[in-house]
Amino acid sequence: MHKKYSWVFLVFVLLQLLVPGCKHAVDDRPRRIEILFLGHNSEHHNSGVFASILAREYFKEGINITYSTTPDDLNTENLSKYDGLILYANYDSIQPAQEKALLNFVTSGKGFIPLHCASYCFRNSPEVIELIGGQFLSHKVDSFYAVVTDTSHPVMKNVPVFKTTDETYVHHQLSKSIKVLTERVEGTHHEPYTWVREYGDGRVFYTAYGHDEASFNNPGVQQLIKNGILWAVGDKARNRLTALKMPTPVYTDAVIPNYEQRNPPPQLQAALSPAESMLLTQVPVDFELKLFAAEPDIINPIYMNWDEKGRLWVIETVDYPNTVLEDKQKGDDRIKILEDTDGDGKADKITLFADKLNIPTSFTFHKNGIIVSQAPYFISLQDLNGDDKADQRDTIMTGWGVFDTHAGPSNLRYGFDNTIWGTVGYSGFKGKVGNDSMEFSMGLYHFQQDGQQLEFLSTTSNNTWGLGFSEEFDVFISTANNTHSGFYGLPKKVLDLALDKKTGIDKIDNHYAMHVVTKNLRQVDVFGGFTAAAGHNLYTARNFPREYWNRVAFVCEPTGRLIHQHVLEKNGAGFKEKGDGWNILASADEWMGPIQAEVGPDGALWVADWYNFIIQHNPTPPGFGNGKGNAHINPLRDHDRGRIYRIVYKNAKPSNLTSLDKKDSKALVKALSDDNMFWRMHAQRLLVEAGNTTVLPALYKIVKDESLDEAGINAPAIHALWTMHGLHAMNGDNQQALDVALKALQHPAAGVRKAAIQVLPGNAALTGQLKTAGVFKDKDLRVRLAALLALSGFPESVEKTDIIADMARQPDNINDRWIKEALEILSPTTIVEPAITAAAEPNAKFDQLIRLKVVKEAMKYDQQKFSVKAGSTIKIELQNPDFMQHNLLVLQPGTIDKVGAAADELAKSPAGITQQYVPKMPEVLASTPLINPGGTYAFILKVPGTPGDYPYICSFPGHWRIMKGIMQVIK
Repeated sequence: MHKKYSWVFLVFVLLQLLVPGCKHAVDDRPRRIEILFLGHNSEHHNSGVFASILAREYFKEGINITYSTTPDDLNTENLSKYDGLILYANYDSIQPAQEKALLNFVTSGKGFIPLHCASYCFRNSPEVIELIGGQFLSHKVDSFYAVVTDTSHPVMKNVPVFKTTDETYVHHQLSKSIKVLTERVEGTHHEPYTWVREYGDGRVFYTAYGHDEASFNNPGVQQLIKNGILWAVGDKARNRLTALKMPTPVYTDAVIPNYEQRNPPPQLQAALSPAESMLLTQVPVDFELKLFAAEPDIINPIYMNWDEKGRLWVIETVDYPNTVLEDKQKGDDRIKILEDTDGDGKADKITLFADKLNIPTSFTFHKNGIIVSQAPYFISLQDLNGDDKADQRDTIMTGWGVFDTHAGPSNLRYGFDNTIWGTVGYSGFKGKVGNDSMEFSMGLYHFQQDGQQLEFLSTTSNNTWGLGFSEEFDVFISTANNTHSGFYGLPKKVLDLALDKKTGIDKIDNHYAMHVVTKNLRQVDVFGGFTAAAGHNLYTARNFPREYWNRVAFVCEPTGRLIHQHVLEKNGAGFKEKGDGWNILASADEWMGPIQAEVGPDGALWVADWYNFIIQHNPTPPGFGNGKGNAHINPLRDHDRGRIYRIVYKNAKPSNLTSLDKKDSKALVKALSDDNMFWRMHAQRLLVEAGNTTVLPALYKIVKDESLDEAGINAPAIHALWTMHGLHAMNGDNQQALDVALKALQHPAAGVRKAAIQVLPGNAALTGQLKTAGVFKDKDLRVRLAALLALSGFPESVEKTDIIADMARQPDNINDRWIKEALEILSPTTIVEPAITAAAEPNAKFDQLIRLKVVKEAMKYDQQKFSVKAGSTIKIELQNPDFMQHNLLVLQPGTIDKVGAAADELAKSPAGITQQYVPKMPEVLASTPLINPGGTYAFILKVPGTPGDYPYICSFPGHWRIMKGIMQVIK
C-alpha cells in the first residue's frame, strides 16, 4: 500500500476508535451485558411475565434485560446499543427495514436469542426463518424430559436433567447450519428442541421451551436460556462483564419481618458502597446513573428540592420513624444545601440551613426560605440575612396527625395557581384554619403561603405519598397500596353539591405488577405489586427523548427497589395509563430505596435513595413491638446512610439556565419560556412574590404567542396566565389583562385554553363570553370540564341552565367519566340519587348480631371464629379502625385458596378496585365493599342450611392469606 494511503487509512482507523459516538467505535469498557427483549401485548405467550422472570433471575449475574413490545425497535440505531436480542412474540410479518436491521445486527457479531413462539414469527421472511434455524409447524401439550445431544457445548454447562410441561413443538424448514443441543423424544421421533448456529460474526441460540410459567420458572429452562444468552452475545461482551467485577453481597441470619411467610426466612444483606450498589442497578441503555452525594455527607434523605440558584436542598431525618417528640425543636433532623461548585457532578459544598427538626417530610420554597411540613405543624423557615441559614421559624398551621409518621402530610409543592399543594395519609388533619374548624383524612389539599385558606380537594383510597403536575396543570397522585397512579378530576366543593359523596380522584393505572430485579422481594401486602408507591413526578423538561416529554411520570417503589415509568395517555377529560412502561431504575441491592424521583434544574432525573434494608413500616409483624411513630421497632433500621443520584440521558443537551436572580424581573419573564418546567415555576413564583406589575405587558406578549412545541404544548403562555393571576391582574379591574385571557380561550394549545378559563374571574358576564369562545364544545374534553367547573361557581341564570342542558345532550359528554358526573351534579334533572345499600342499618329482621372489628395494625379480625345456627338470619357488622381499607367475604367451605387466588388475579386488573376486590363467583356467599379507615358496614346474611366451617377473609390484595376466620354453622 502506498505510504500516503497507509497514513490516511491509519488516521481513519484511529478516528473510528477514538471519536465519541462513532458508528464503529470499539467499546471495551467493563460493563454489564445489555439484552433487548422484544415481546408483544398478549396474555397468550405472556412475554411481559417471561421477561420479568428472566430479568429477576439473571440480573445479579450482570445481565440487563430491556423489555419492548414495539417491532419498530428493530432498527439499526436502537439495536446498536445492545449485545443481544431476545425474541418471544407472535408477530406474523416483519417490515423490510426491520428485517435488514435484524440481519445486520447478528451479522455484525451480536447475539440473537429466539425463544419458543419466536419460531413462528416473521414468516414472510425466508432470511429470518433461516436465521432462527427453523419454523414452528404444530404442537400438543405434554410433560417431557430434555434429552441432551451434546454435553460438551458451553450452552449445556451446569444445565441439570429437567422435565417440564410445555407445548410439544414440531418444526419444519430446519436449517442445515444448526447444531442441535437438546431433543424432545416421542417414541421413535427425535424432535430438535434446542439448537445453536453461527450467522456472520454473530451467534443464534434457540429453544422451543417457554409456553407459560411452568417452563418460565423451571430451573433447568432458566439455566439453559442463561447459558444461551451468554454464549450468543460472544466473547467480547462476556469479557467486558468479567472485567466489571460484579459485587457479591454478603448475607447473614437476622430477625427480619416475613410477611410473605417464606421458608426459609429472608436473610440480611450487608450494605454496599455507592459504587457497588450502582453495579447492581439498571437504568435504560441510553442513560447513565451518576452519584451526586452519599454518606456521610447525606443521611436518610426523605425529600429534596432545588432553589432558584439551582442548588439542591435535602431533608435528612434520622428521627424517622419512631422518634416522635412533643418539642419539635429538639429533634435530630436537618435540612442541608448541597452544591457542586467545581462542575464535576458531585456535591462538594454542604451548608446546614436548619437543624433541631423532628420528622419533617417535605418543603417548598417561599420568599427567602421554605415552608416545611412537620406534623403537627407547617412551619416557615426564613433566611433573613442571606447567609443560607434559617434565622426565623414561624408556625403557619397546626392540626396535622402524628399517630403514624408515614401517613402524615407530604409532597408540598408550589402549584400553577400560586397556592401550595400537598398530600396526606390516614394521619389526616384536625384543626382550625382562620375561624374555621376542619377535619379530613387521606387526600389532596392546597393552601395559601401564609397557611390560610386551606382547602381539602379530594379524598383518596389509601395512604398517599405522591403528587405531580403535568405541564398543563393536570394533577396526579399515587397511594401506598395498589394505586400507583390516580387522576384528580373533580374538586370536593363540586362533589359536595351531590347527595352521594364520591371521590374526585380515580385510579387510572392499568397493571398490577411491578418489575423487580431482586429475587428477595419483601413486602407487607399487594405482593408483587405497588405497595409503597411514592411520588408521581412527570418528565417536564426537554433533555430526555421526546417520548418522555410531559408524558412519562416516575413513581418510586422503595420495597421493589425501583422507579416505575408510568406512561400517561389522554382519556376524554381525564387520563389513563398506556401500557406498562416498566422502569427507569431497578436495583438488586436490597438496601436501595428510591423514595423520590424528580426533574432537576439540569433536566436530569434526580433520585433520593433512602438506602435502608428495612422499608416496611406497619402493620407490626409477629415478634416485633410498635413505636411511637406507629412503625414496628427494628434495630436493623439504618441511620448512617443515604444517597442522591442523577439519571442522565447520554445525549442530553446542556441546560439553558443554571440560576435565577429574583431581582432581575426581565430575566424572570424570559425564564417563563425555558424548556424546563422547574425554571418556569421558580420564575413564576418569584414574579408573583415580587408583586411587580410592570412585567404585565411582557406577560401579555407571551400569552399572545400561538406557537406550539413538538409536544403540542405552549407552556410559557400557561405560566404567563397564572403569573398574571398571581399579580391580581385578573380580579376584573385590568381590562387589558382580561382581554388577553379572553383571547386565549381560542389559543391553539388546549392547555392554554384551560388555563385561561381557570384564571378568568367568575361572574355572570363571563358565562356568555365562555359560550361565545366555544369552550363548552371544545375538542379537548379537559377544556370542556374546566369550563363546566368554572360555570358551577357562577351565579344562576337561564344561560347557565341552558349551557348545562345542552352539554347533557352531547353523547361524548355523557360518555365521559368526569363530564358526566359534573353534569349529573350540576343539573337537578339529571342528578343520580344514591342507591340504597346495606351500608346503613339494614331494615330486615335478623336472629343474631355478629360484630367484628379489624384489629388495628395487625391485619386480622378481632374474632377468628364465631358460631351461628344453620338456616338462621344473621346480621354481620364490620368496623374498621385500621389505617387502611379492608373488606369481609363469607365463603363456601374449603374455598379460601380458590377465592384468594381469584382475588389476587382481580387485584391485577384495573377493574379490581371497581369490584372492591370481590371476585364474582358462587363460592362468595356475601361480602362488604372496601371499608375506609374509621368506617363501618353491616349486611344481612341468610345462613346456609348445611352445617360446616364457612371461612371469611379480607380480599384486599395480599390480605387473605393472613386476615381470615371461620363462621361455624351448627344445627
